[in-house]
Amino acid sequence: MAYDITIFLIWGWALGRMSETLQSEGFGHEDAGIASQPKYPASLPVLEFPKPLVGLVRRKRDWVIPPINIPENARGPFPMYMVQIRSNNDKEVKILYSITGSGVDQPPVGLFTVDKNSGFLYVTQPLDRERQDHYVLLVHAVAVGAGLAENPMEIIVQVIDMNDNLPVFTQDPFTGIVPEASLPGFEVMEVTATDADEPGSANSDVRYTIINQEPELPSPNMFVINPVTGRIRVNAAGLDRENIPKYTLEIQAADLEGNGLTCFGKSIITVMDSNDIAPQFEKSLNTVSVPENKVNALVVKMPVSDGDEPHSSNWATKYRIVDGDPGGMFTVNTGPSRLEGIITTAKPLDFEKDNRYTLLVTVENEVPFATPLPTSTSTVQVNVEDRNDAPVFDPVEKVVSISEHLPVDSDLVLYTAIDPDIMAHKLMYRMDRDPAKWLDINSETGMIKTKHSLDRESPFAKDGKYRVLILAIEDEIPATGTGTILIELEDVNDNAPTIEDTPLKLCNQDPRLVRLAVTDRDGPGFAEAFSVELLEGSNMYCAAQMDETGTVVELTFKAMREQRNFYINLRVTDAGGLKQDHVIHVTMNEDSCMTWGDFCVRS
Repeated sequence: MAYDITIFLIWGWALGRMSETLQSEGFGHEDAGIASQPKYPASLPVLEFPKPLVGLVRRKRDWVIPPINIPENARGPFPMYMVQIRSNNDKEVKILYSITGSGVDQPPVGLFTVDKNSGFLYVTQPLDRERQDHYVLLVHAVAVGAGLAENPMEIIVQVIDMNDNLPVFTQDPFTGIVPEASLPGFEVMEVTATDADEPGSANSDVRYTIINQEPELPSPNMFVINPVTGRIRVNAAGLDRENIPKYTLEIQAADLEGNGLTCFGKSIITVMDSNDIAPQFEKSLNTVSVPENKVNALVVKMPVSDGDEPHSSNWATKYRIVDGDPGGMFTVNTGPSRLEGIITTAKPLDFEKDNRYTLLVTVENEVPFATPLPTSTSTVQVNVEDRNDAPVFDPVEKVVSISEHLPVDSDLVLYTAIDPDIMAHKLMYRMDRDPAKWLDINSETGMIKTKHSLDRESPFAKDGKYRVLILAIEDEIPATGTGTILIELEDVNDNAPTIEDTPLKLCNQDPRLVRLAVTDRDGPGFAEAFSVELLEGSNMYCAAQMDETGTVVELTFKAMREQRNFYINLRVTDAGGLKQDHVIHVTMNEDSCMTWGDFCVRS
């Protein structure tokens, strides 16, 4: 005969510790008998499933059972009653119950057991939701004698979170920085805590609170924390690194939306330096004396102070001269200590032109101020000290153009200097550099004359220019000024063209062409192009002409049968008409060309 077994579950957790009652009435574990049934309280809920169909046909169906909720970390005693499994046919036939699945015969083994006769389901030890939050069990019911088994019923045991985990800060301490003078609302940092209880539940809902601030200056509530996000912001003005460089906040994190378990951590906030203190000159007025005529001379050192973080850009200084120096006579730089302005002369000061300067100097930091601040200034009164100035030629270099044929003892030029001092001194002149010794100078008047002939083509003249140095010397206090005379020598056609009068040895059978270079020491217009002519019957031996450049004589000799020795007379004329005659000795050999070796012109 086939049986259709309907099973229902009786939940007992809500009724307290049913296991104690059951054990007192004679119920045990899987090996317990069914002779005695428990007396169920009238309020025990019962779930009944559909009745079987009429007939002997076995019906197969799935059971959908709500999860069984078991609180984690229950204190027992164990084994502790969870629920009863019952078949609606247990009065007609004997039903044996068994379970399989995780926590039974699968890891972790042995967490759950069932009384095979009564269907009571037990948990044997406390459960930990953070280790495993649910278990899936299969319940089996078999009718004894009939040999029929109902389809396994799936039961889910859900472990209920009981808020057994404290919140934990992700680090301790937290560290952050905040610029000094930050305004309220400036976000400094964020703290975070985690809670291992069930995500999304109140047990893991952490809220944050600042419970202490050290030091409590200038206000005990300099910072505020968002209770949900943990973000810490500036709450009050007055952050000042120079007074309080660091704050320590004690933070509380509590679950159950701030009403549950708590933990504590620290947040250390370092106040970062901002350029909120302007550098200040130690002296607002400096009076100094500086000698004239010196470049790079130290004028004054101006120390300053700055309360910002030492050796930072907020502390280091830079300087400007903002008034009193339109000519750029001074320069100011930062000293090695970076808290000192050093003024030096950029150009020579001249007592006779300006004997006093009033400079206005400002100081700032290398980076802009964090907030508008007044700029410190200092006045520097510079008194120029008079020195014995050297005489000055005007102009320092004088150019004179004269003919190179200027007669000896002629006046060349008057070249004098002046004494720039207020009390002028008598000056004496002398020649300092006259490499060719052509000139002389009157020591009292400064008149320069020629004492020797000038020569534009002299090796002492470069490109037709001759340079001499003149000294002007004070007679009382030694001070010397230097001037330069640059003489541009105007060229005169005073150098005739020349050729090299080297004897020629030629082969009489094939004398070929002879080329002779012409030189002239004069400049353009008095040198090339040259012309040539043969004199005194020399044309019977050769023909003469200039090449295309006008600087080379070309001689074409006539062939001769016998050996001859003779002279060729040439006249060469430059572009200015100055002539020069030349005689060239020529030897003609009737033997082979090689007889004359290196002197043979034959190629």
